[in-house]
Amino acid sequence: MTKHETQDNIFGEVIHQYTRAQAIEDGVLIDVSEKAREAGIIFPTAVTAAVWAECVTVPKTAECQDEIGRLWDILTVLRFSIRQSRGGREIAFTVAVQNNSRKPQPVQLKAVCGPGDSAEPVITIMLPHED
Repeated sequence: MTKHETQDNIFGEVIHQYTRAQAIEDGVLIDVSEKAREAGIIFPTAVTAAVWAECVTVPKTAECQDEIGRLWDILTVLRFSIRQSRGGREIAFTVAVQNNSRKPQPVQLKAVCGPGDSAEPVITIMLPHED
């Protein structure tokens, strides 16, 4: 009996599967792999829509900001956090986000490395309460 056959016996037939590609197509995840590669992150990378809304989208109250710069900040801090980590599939890190005319505020994020649709390693950046 193969591992796959054993899992089918335990859990039964898959009823529904929601892939990473579908999540990107639906806008639940935003693919930032190209910018991540520029920042030195080799795995395909996406951020959740909530991270994009809170940390990348520039509100009208924030002056001298742009989405590319804000995304670059997230990816750069993540890259340094990965380099300083001791391994593992999840890394917590903090970025400074300026959403008004006052000084930037810390925002906690986490990056999870897990299997993609074809079992390849992928990174998803999310808020701490997201799974």
